[in-house]
Amino acid sequence: MAGRSTQAMRIPRAARFKLAAATAAAAATAGLLAACQTPPSGPAPARANAYAYADAGASACAPARLPALDALPAHAKLPDPFRFADGRPVATRADWACRRAELSAQVQHYELGAKPASAPVQANMVGDDLVVTVTHAGKSASFPARIQLPPGAANRPGPYPAIIGIGMVSLDNAELQRLGIALITFPNNTVAEQLSEASRGKGLFYDLYGKDHPASAMSAWAWGVSRLVDALESTPASRIDARRLAVTGCSRNGKGAIVAGALDERIALTIAQESGSGGAASWRISEVQKKAGQNVQTLRQIVHENVWFTPSFGQFAEQVERLPFDQHEVMGLIAPRGLLAVENTSMEWLGDQSAWYDTLAAREIWKALGAPQAMGVSQVGGHEHCRLPASQYAVVDAFARRFLLDDAAAPTMDVHDTDSGFAASPAAWIDWSTPTLR
Repeated sequence: MAGRSTQAMRIPRAARFKLAAATAAAAATAGLLAACQTPPSGPAPARANAYAYADAGASACAPARLPALDALPAHAKLPDPFRFADGRPVATRADWACRRAELSAQVQHYELGAKPASAPVQANMVGDDLVVTVTHAGKSASFPARIQLPPGAANRPGPYPAIIGIGMVSLDNAELQRLGIALITFPNNTVAEQLSEASRGKGLFYDLYGKDHPASAMSAWAWGVSRLVDALESTPASRIDARRLAVTGCSRNGKGAIVAGALDERIALTIAQESGSGGAASWRISEVQKKAGQNVQTLRQIVHENVWFTPSFGQFAEQVERLPFDQHEVMGLIAPRGLLAVENTSMEWLGDQSAWYDTLAAREIWKALGAPQAMGVSQVGGHEHCRLPASQYAVVDAFARRFLLDDAAAPTMDVHDTDSGFAASPAAWIDWSTPTLR
């Protein structure tokens, strides 16, 4: 579950966890991000943060400052994805490209830590493993990614579309393989360890970039997935079509799947399974659920549990409303590419209401871009954690067919269903409207 091992047992609604006391973390540094519009005249201001933000800048987008915590305005409801940090509205697709860059830099600066840009990659097949070797600053590190080709691959050369599983693929694997889709296992724990808070700075990512690099484990995983994609693009012997890739994961690894999909536009489809807080669930709404007496994971708890977020994210533990974005906008970085959130309403810890209303708010971004068929959410309870129920097979297969098999008739247009009787609109949590971006 979110914040627990993906092998954890289902937690009954009556269960209660003793939350760790929140402490203040390091204050945010003043940095720079890509904000937007035309670049200013004269030289660009120097970046206060020493680390560049991957996927967070375009030549048409001007830099702007990332305020410290006490300078950030408070938003009780979900922040407006269609308004720049300086208050300007997002009115066109070109505006959205810059707003997306702004959001990407905000997310990396405040929540995740910087994902480094590309690095030289070499790869070769060793049995069923694609061994990826990355070089940075004179040092090299390697990791294996196991490739499971579909049945009958011995008689068909491919290349095959593939789903990259962070840790593993825990969907309807047999049916996905029957459709002709390969499964790839990305060894995220090798790239960045996630055993406890003591895992900070451990893993091959930190062997290359230094144990004090601000990248969280999830940023490091996203970097690793991108290097795996680089390797697939340059290794025909893998028999994988790098133009048709999905990424998935469950629980903590479902959070990681969202980050990987958000920060690499080569990923055609992201399937986030039971990702909870820091994934599909909103920090703000989860906080309200917790105050109402529900056993929901919150920001103040998660920052003391593991290393999924950059150390300074803890400064928001008692001031969630000052976070300049929420998870609907993190998911929105994926738009208009494919995103499917599959949730489990029997897992109270995951924040069922929070994930429901947050994903509905995120879906407004796809609507604004004219692609509502590319984003869906399905909530079904009554099953163990990370065990996809048969009732969700069809929706997973539909998204796989549309985005990996180019099946334009796959039924993904109206996928927003829950078995919990929640309202069909996120209206209670938003005070903004959705534009039509052209």
